[in-house]
Amino acid sequence: MTISKLWKYKGTKIRPRHKNNVLKTGALISVPVFLLLMILFWKEHLWILYEKGVEDTFQNFTFNIPLIITSLTVSIVVPTAILLGWLYMFRKQKLNKIYHRQKISRMILSNKFYESKSVKSRITGRMVQKITYFPRFYYRLKDGHIIIKIAMDMSRFQQRFMELGKEFENGFFCDLVSTDMEDGFFTYKLLYDAGKNRIFIDDAVVNKGSMKLMKHIDWAFDKLPHMLISGGTGGGKTYFILTLVKSLVASGADVRILDPKNADLADLEEVLEGKVFSRKNGIMMTLRKSVEDMMQRMDDMKNHPNYRTGENYSYLGYEPVFIIFDEYVAFMDMLTFQERETAIQDIKQIIMLGRQMGFFLVAGAQRPDAKYFADGIRDQFNFRVSLGKMSETGYAMLFGDTDKKFVEKDIKGRGYAYAGTGNIMEFYSPLIPNGYDFIEEIRLVKGA
Repeated sequence: MTISKLWKYKGTKIRPRHKNNVLKTGALISVPVFLLLMILFWKEHLWILYEKGVEDTFQNFTFNIPLIITSLTVSIVVPTAILLGWLYMFRKQKLNKIYHRQKISRMILSNKFYESKSVKSRITGRMVQKITYFPRFYYRLKDGHIIIKIAMDMSRFQQRFMELGKEFENGFFCDLVSTDMEDGFFTYKLLYDAGKNRIFIDDAVVNKGSMKLMKHIDWAFDKLPHMLISGGTGGGKTYFILTLVKSLVASGADVRILDPKNADLADLEEVLEGKVFSRKNGIMMTLRKSVEDMMQRMDDMKNHPNYRTGENYSYLGYEPVFIIFDEYVAFMDMLTFQERETAIQDIKQIIMLGRQMGFFLVAGAQRPDAKYFADGIRDQFNFRVSLGKMSETGYAMLFGDTDKKFVEKDIKGRGYAYAGTGNIMEFYSPLIPNGYDFIEEIRLVKGA
């Protein structure tokens, strides 16, 4: 067995002294500079002090006010400027690591994840607390991820150490990606600074049943069918749906657009002739026809000479069908009771049976009202996205019961996503350049 297999770098070990990491670092950088400058300003006086001694020097000492003001000013301003320059140049690489280690150390101490005993101080003679056990936490920042390893040493805190995911998420303002037990360590992996993983619209491509949405997030619709998108006005929901349409059309998929408000998506009729519907009858007809097409494909697949149990539509060469249904809730509110029941039944069939046949529903709504996502319909949307600002009720409707701390940022196209991993992650929709013409771009990719 090689040395590399016996020993793996786990990161920086967290110690009690790290609780004042930031202050110590600032002092380590600025205090030596301050002292050096003060020595340079007062070198003549210090030489006199050395030659004549303290008593003789201070008997003849006179205050040089200009020198005192100048020395203090320069000796404070220069170290401060150096410290600020250091923060500016290395804030991402250095300061964040220092700050993170301080946070972990303070969390351990404040939660009393340690053991101590009273001992007599050799200096003061008083009884003080001495730490006899401090858990082995290791911190590492690698490839945009915070990795925290905790030794499973059979201490009385071990079970609690395996339940710190939310504390780390909220404390570092990032998303828990995964947890793992390996080589006697429980490992937390958290995505740090998710905005760096944002991609441009031309990078949002479809490949082998999956669409790239961020550097670390893909919508694998073959495995996680159906998407639910929620967001208020100005949050970027429409642009995100248009991005999906453009990428899906470019992949050769059959894209059917339902826009009951006859708004931006309805304009796509110009390039997707016969595939865009805004009126009630056309929307109801498209839902019914999609169900019929799906059932017909089911029969065709079973009768296909290359049919194999367990294989999906792509194995037999069929293209996927996407029903893009914007303002889903608003449309349901427009219907009579009987019409609503008919529409919901069609949607249920697409959601429940569509994956194998390659029929996928993308539903957009400002607020995913529970009454139209009952009977487990919401849970069948395996990929869910919120964009823009939402209320706590809105988040609960979209993601269900969760103790996730949702933080609002004034960034268009930013929100949260559930991608079937068990964790809700910060999400940024693909960037769209100023003046981007969706109709023209879709026309180009459709004709390619």
